[in-house]
Amino acid sequence: MNEKLKEFNVDFLFNAVLELRTMEECYKFFEDLCTVQELKALSQRIQVAKMLSENKVYSDIVAETGASTATISRVNRSLHYGCDGYEEIFRRLKEKGEM
Repeated sequence: MNEKLKEFNVDFLFNAVLELRTMEECYKFFEDLCTVQELKALSQRIQVAKMLSENKVYSDIVAETGASTATISRVNRSLHYGCDGYEEIFRRLKEKGEM
């Protein structure tokens, strides 16, 4: 975990996210919290991470998601050198049959 992120406001945000119970609640909360562009950027990044974890090539990812190669590289770096957050979520989604 990045200790630079660890602060009250980030903890408050994460605790709020952990209180969400339904997809509808998620849509409402994130629509209030984020701009449409921010939400699209976040959803694009997780899609890029999913495709990279499935060993898709950059050109296919660009074509399917519209992500820049810079974004794909950044996500790829997180997958290889990050905190394994994507990996944990993908594992759980696979267990639930949602991926």
